[in-house]
Amino acid sequence: TYGQWFGLELSAENKKQMWIPPGLAHGFLVTSDTAEFLYKTTDYYYPEFERILLWCDPDIGVKWPLELLDSPPLLAAKDEGALTFAKSELPIHDTFSSLTKSASDA
Repeated sequence: TYGQWFGLELSAENKKQMWIPPGLAHGFLVTSDTAEFLYKTTDYYYPEFERILLWCDPDIGVKWPLELLDSPPLLAAKDEGALTFAKSELPIHDTFSSLTKSASDA
């Protein structure tokens, strides 16, 4: 699944949650007037290890539901300078490496 995407609608009504394993990229689009987005993490935040991917990278091809917006998406300042997946410095996280190895051994 490296370099692929998955989308899910999270809302107060559907009460769904999403677990994002360490080292996997993630992003979200708020389609309502307001939203509260909470993270539960397995470790402290280390900004020096953060990588930012271009939200509209054609190689990944996320199908954002932009038709639900009245205007273009508002990006965080750090997202303005994001790189494409192909140009990003993306280390493969130890957890991801072990999952991939385990799956290939099976």
